[in-house]
Amino acid sequence: MRKPRDFDAELKALEEKANELKNRKVQQLGELVIATGADQLSTDELAGALVAIAETKDAAKREAWAKRGVMFFDSRSRRTASQSQRNLRGAPAQPGSPQSPASGSGSA
Repeated sequence: MRKPRDFDAELKALEEKANELKNRKVQQLGELVIATGADQLSTDELAGALVAIAETKDAAKREAWAKRGVMFFDSRSRRTASQSQRNLRGAPAQPGSPQSPASGSGSA
């Protein structure tokens, strides 16, 4: 006879995973608010704007917002990629970092 599955343990593991995903979602939404500069808005302004967007049924407006969002993420990824390429070419990430020419290579 096979050992019975421990459904309680499996359910607990799934609940923990669900909580981790919810926490990650909340964190990413907060990061998005900051990245877009929306953290400069008051809580009431931000909530009002989000409610208006959520209530909008106009497909053309929603599509325009989606395209603008795609452009936002594309421009951020290009900036990140160009900064990485500059760092690969020898530009220090931070002054005084181990990669910085000013810090020397141990022959001081």
